[in-house]
Amino acid sequence: MKKIVYSIFAVGALFTAVSCEKNLDIPQKGVTAIENFYKTDADAESALTAAYARFATRITGQDGSSIYTDYKAALNNCGDDMYAAGSNFGDNDFMAQLDEFRLDTGNQVVDHFYSNLFQVNYACNLVIDNFKESNSTVAQRCVAEARVMRAYLYFILTNLWGTPPLIDHVISEGLPYNSDKDPENPMSHEDLLRWVASECEAAAANLDERKSTADKDGAVKVTKGFAWALQGKTLLFLKDYAGAKTALKKVIDSGKYALVPGAKYADLFHSEGDANEEKIFETNIEYNSALGAWGGQIQRSTWMEANIWNWRSDHFVAGASPQAKYTGGVDGWGGLGVPKWFGDEFLANDGHSPRFDATLKLVDDAVYNMEYSDPAIAALTPEQRKTSDLVGIADPQEGLYGQSFYLPFKQLLRATDADKYGNNVRINNGIIMRYAEVLLLYAEACLQSGDNAEGAKYVNMIRERAGLAALASVDMNVLKKEKSYELWLEGSRWLDILRWGDTDRVKQAGQNVPKLFDKLHRAPKAGETPIWQYGSEANSRFYMVNTHEAIDAGYTVGFQAGKHELFPFPKSVTDKNPNITQNPGW
Repeated sequence: MKKIVYSIFAVGALFTAVSCEKNLDIPQKGVTAIENFYKTDADAESALTAAYARFATRITGQDGSSIYTDYKAALNNCGDDMYAAGSNFGDNDFMAQLDEFRLDTGNQVVDHFYSNLFQVNYACNLVIDNFKESNSTVAQRCVAEARVMRAYLYFILTNLWGTPPLIDHVISEGLPYNSDKDPENPMSHEDLLRWVASECEAAAANLDERKSTADKDGAVKVTKGFAWALQGKTLLFLKDYAGAKTALKKVIDSGKYALVPGAKYADLFHSEGDANEEKIFETNIEYNSALGAWGGQIQRSTWMEANIWNWRSDHFVAGASPQAKYTGGVDGWGGLGVPKWFGDEFLANDGHSPRFDATLKLVDDAVYNMEYSDPAIAALTPEQRKTSDLVGIADPQEGLYGQSFYLPFKQLLRATDADKYGNNVRINNGIIMRYAEVLLLYAEACLQSGDNAEGAKYVNMIRERAGLAALASVDMNVLKKEKSYELWLEGSRWLDILRWGDTDRVKQAGQNVPKLFDKLHRAPKAGETPIWQYGSEANSRFYMVNTHEAIDAGYTVGFQAGKHELFPFPKSVTDKNPNITQNPGW
């Protein structure tokens, strides 16, 4: 038996980090024996590249197969500011189970994401274990980057599962325990978070610092800025407000990051904004001069992302989807909906600010004012479209399922996001942390520690970028709202709801899910109670009908205290590992 390291060309990187034991009956080609690897600076860089590639494909779903169900669904679907929508009830059910709190231990999202987090953890541990004793500056930097990447994984694992096993080295035998039941080194939930913060602190000294706001390389790898940001965020979750302020202020005072102008806010989520001045860390797809069009970039794309998140074009009038020209013709499954309360509050707060218009689209703005490829529709004025049956929502049974009067716009694929390869291949990078979040985290630490004037300063920076007036005073209620608008669908809301105890709305999840209809194509039916967009049928074309199909199907829905604060450990894990104790309520 000879231990080897397979070199696998995948997703544009050399996966030299995958090790195993195997009987070698025939000579192996393209294989490097492990005793000849993990020796040089080049080996360290290669192993780290494999960890980054695994991070991109397994954490942010950029492998063209996960349908973005893992990272985005796990961190967003339980929040109160979105619906898991689709063609009809039962479509995209793996996401709706989270959204309506009717998941069980076999849920696909929970299972995949938990497994993927540990796959990336393994790749990070390979770098750390094999180079932690090196005196090389390059190897020490590689180890530091892997440590912070691993710390980020455990920030997620700890907040979603409570006390996951702490696997901080490559293990070859034995089955791990929940961290709090580990017989050798028991660690509570809080201990794990403190470990995350301490890993960031320890690694920072050996990390590169971003050179300037124009340094694109410094936005697509772990740097001092990301280590400080993650440390500060973790300490905030621990309610160590003084420690959080110190760490986050290092990012602010570094001068290496800046908010983009309001006019460029929308670009943050598309290829035009990749690695720009606001990005602290994002997974890299496009910005890599070593990757050719068909030799790495396409394999690292998010081609299934548009399927799940783009609007349900086949429920609009045939050939007249408002998104078609914007997305370059890429249609979707309509898997994301916006609750009316959220759209109403956001619009009341922002008006048609660059932030609001980049995030949501009123349905009438979408139908009447977006560009169409059909010459007959393009020739109509917005006023003419208001009464035209050439446009609108045509499906008479489902309308747009899970949609209110606000269509989700932030996540839509732009034509320029896929203009190199087409066929639904999205190439823009995946955001892990941007500067706006750091400012809001710092503002919260200030407010929570009584420094309201300092907190208001940084909340107002966010508001002013959105084109809003500065506020004379700011409290936690204002901060919560601004954060919900600024970071919508960026993985913050669910964890914030839990730590703030703001679970009132999620307790009602699944009780009423809207369908959005167009009266020119489907008049309200007898027995329905329509909710008209502008108060009455006389001045509204679009209306909602609330449904409760999950309840009708016999499901128990809604957040339950004492259970849903944590995800269940997947059945696929507990079946194989008797040392894992299931979380309460599961």
